[in-house]
Amino acid sequence: MKVAIVTDSNSGITQKQGAEAGIHVIPMPFMMDGETFYEDISLTQKDFYDKLEEGADISTSQPSPADLMDLWKKLLEEYDEVVHIPMSSGLSSSCQTALMLADDFDGKVFVVNNQRISVTQRQSVLEAIKMADSGMAAVEIKERLEETKMESTIYITLDTLEYLKRGGRITPAAALLGTFLRLKPVLTIQGEKLDAFAKARTMKQAKSMMIAAAKKDMEERFGDPEGIRTHIAVAHSNNEAAAMEFKQELEELFPGAGDIYVDNLSLSVACHIGPGALAIACTKKLEI
Repeated sequence: MKVAIVTDSNSGITQKQGAEAGIHVIPMPFMMDGETFYEDISLTQKDFYDKLEEGADISTSQPSPADLMDLWKKLLEEYDEVVHIPMSSGLSSSCQTALMLADDFDGKVFVVNNQRISVTQRQSVLEAIKMADSGMAAVEIKERLEETKMESTIYITLDTLEYLKRGGRITPAAALLGTFLRLKPVLTIQGEKLDAFAKARTMKQAKSMMIAAAKKDMEERFGDPEGIRTHIAVAHSNNEAAAMEFKQELEELFPGAGDIYVDNLSLSVACHIGPGALAIACTKKLEI
């Protein structure tokens, strides 16, 4: 039984990394001032942040149904089944679209709805390829990933409120007050939604809040306070130096966790929160 693993670029897996690992990565489309760009194809991280800071009108979209179906059809010429792992259904309609399209593939395409994004989505994809390599069928991979969908947590600190204001997620008055008070909002992704979690006055305080919250989740939800059975990652939006510093702090706090992965936040998230954000993500390791 040969099973193909498909994901989208929200996972942070580049086209090159996907090709090397045998993972098929669909580029996410972005509309910028009326023109369509594709992540990691015609849109680099630098181009994205340059456009964002220039004040370009940026919106996210979902992969074309025709492109998605064409990829699945092509893969099914070589593979017996396909496992497709999109970003969280709570953050995009692309998951629901994929679920509907899969109905036309006679039970050969399995869409995973396990509420992941960015580095946590990446971890699911890496686990899926291991399960496929071990001989598991597509339905087993889907079930395993969905059974453990809540065994993941993300906390994100924003550097600015400007982009939440632009997207209408907070009022201009609230953004102005928050900027005046120099607040650093901490957001969380637990399952389906991106929600407010706390407010900090400094990045140092915000990092302390994120660490405490992540440690509590690891202890109470994962049963792993030392992080030995947890994948810990740092994600950022155009803030690599701070991310590497945060990685060192976390490696000292969780010496049993091993190497801590650092990557860019998904551009689909970054376009709503802006540059300078910093995040910690924890995902309980799957026993495969």
